[in-house]
Amino acid sequence: MPFTHLLLALIVVFIWGTNFVVIKWGLADFPPFLFAALRFVLCVLPWLFFFRRPKVSWSALAAVGVLLGAGQFSLLYWAMQGSISPGLASLVAQSQVFFTIMLAVMLTGERPRAAQYAALGLAVAGYLLVAWHSVADPAAAVTLGGLGLVLAAGLCWACANTVVRGVGRVNMGAFMVWSSVFAIPPVLAISLAVEGPARIADALAHASWPGWAAVFWQAVGNTVVGFGAWNWLLVRHPAALVTPLALLVPVFGMLSSTLLLAEPLPAWKILAALLVMGGLALNIHAGRRGARA
Repeated sequence: MPFTHLLLALIVVFIWGTNFVVIKWGLADFPPFLFAALRFVLCVLPWLFFFRRPKVSWSALAAVGVLLGAGQFSLLYWAMQGSISPGLASLVAQSQVFFTIMLAVMLTGERPRAAQYAALGLAVAGYLLVAWHSVADPAAAVTLGGLGLVLAAGLCWACANTVVRGVGRVNMGAFMVWSSVFAIPPVLAISLAVEGPARIADALAHASWPGWAAVFWQAVGNTVVGFGAWNWLLVRHPAALVTPLALLVPVFGMLSSTLLLAEPLPAWKILAALLVMGGLALNIHAGRRGARA
């Protein structure tokens, strides 16, 4: 991977890592599904008038929109409303790396190396440690349900990655804007059904400017810029090389959550992070060896 592409990936993972703190700030003003709906509304408007529809199928646009909207972000925001801390969410969300590789194995016949199986084992051990503390430790700032929701969000992200890899080299900024059109209806419907018109109206009427700033950053910084750049990289490099660079997301996520939200960082969290990130690092090494071969 060229240095400029690597630098772009590092910028994206920094945005994504610190974004978990921004999500927590936004959830102080908006319920989770409304927050997700507003995020995608601002992904579409006004950007839809500046980007031509990319030359991809409507089904690909719809699939990515629904997977990211009704899948990844709705589930993530729901979990972060009180079932998992931002730092742990940033760690567990990286399950998308292993889900992406497993989907590539099943759908395209990519053959993982032995080291990649070992990498998966390390990551699973880290997630099991989080799961054990979610049950055994009331002060763990995570519930088993919250862990399950973020794992499901990671799977939805991986499915979106798989669709994106099949669309070829297109304008990924435009792709994210147009796919976001399809995220709005299902997420808004969920918000109306679960949160109700009264709660939605109250949140919109009383939201603070930091809350709206959080929505804006979710739309522009995290989605249009972040996912646009990430997807641009995905169609130019093997999944085993690109997706593991998310290794740094939990580093930025856990540090920013500790510094800005005073989230505790006990030894078991550090151990879980080391196991997961060790798995990601091993996977990067195996992917590079496979690419050279």
